[in-house]
Amino acid sequence: MENKTMADFEEELTNSFRVIKEGELVKGMIVDINDENVTLDLGYYTPGVIPLSELSEDPDFSAMKDLKIGDSIEAVVIQKDDGIGNVELSLKEANELSVWEHLKERMEKEEIITVKVKESVKSGVVAYVEGIRAFIPASHLSSSYVENTEEFVGRQMETKIITVDEDARKLVLSAKIVLKEREAEKDRAKMAMIVPGSVFEGTVESLMPYGAFVQMDNGLTGLVHISKICMKRIKKPSEVLSVGQKVKVKVLEIKDGKISLSIRDVETNTSEIVTDVIEEFDYQCEEIPNNPFGALLSGIKLDQ
Repeated sequence: MENKTMADFEEELTNSFRVIKEGELVKGMIVDINDENVTLDLGYYTPGVIPLSELSEDPDFSAMKDLKIGDSIEAVVIQKDDGIGNVELSLKEANELSVWEHLKERMEKEEIITVKVKESVKSGVVAYVEGIRAFIPASHLSSSYVENTEEFVGRQMETKIITVDEDARKLVLSAKIVLKEREAEKDRAKMAMIVPGSVFEGTVESLMPYGAFVQMDNGLTGLVHISKICMKRIKKPSEVLSVGQKVKVKVLEIKDGKISLSIRDVETNTSEIVTDVIEEFDYQCEEIPNNPFGALLSGIKLDQ
């Protein structure tokens, strides 16, 4: 038989007069776990019982796996008497008292949170973070367009929290942000390896009034300013370039994460620049008056 001190008897006597109220947060030690509930020793004249339905919102939560006898946990009192003399408790409600503040902290820290997608719903998917149901919109599942969200069910995904609204019980995650950050890290690493003056094969991605965006064969995209497209003045890039066209580009500068390219400077020899550009890309550039390269151009005849 356990030897008890006078202090132990005094504590038991105090607890016997203690009044537990509904909604109160109480602490107890787990003394039993079974298929129906978890029992806590509250240091009270009657034990506390947590039904399995009050453990967690997360369908993956398992009392047998995630809890063990001897653990001290906190729970909220649902009923002072569950009808058979026990105090009915909720671990789920206790978790929610503190979890929303913690989730806000994790969002502010831009912490990466790994989740497992549980189900596909309208316009996105559902996962759980600290027992709270979280929504990932279809537009935030990938860095590219997602048509079928069912394909993501069961996947582990790295996410960041983008919305925490305790009043509306709204938790929104984004995997797209993490993927974009990963891509940006890779791009920075690639940029660090590029030496200005390097020449790359590339493909015209888009045309703007001020120039052309070209994706190089290393996956990076840079801008060819309109003045760097050919040796003659053109009013717009579409006069000599088209989307999808293959080109050679020279890296002029890398600054603030942006790459400046040139098509006309691919070769250092001026005559070669003009000839190569015209032959390879069939450029038709309007001659600039008094251009010193006019004499060079006048003698060029292309084989048909």
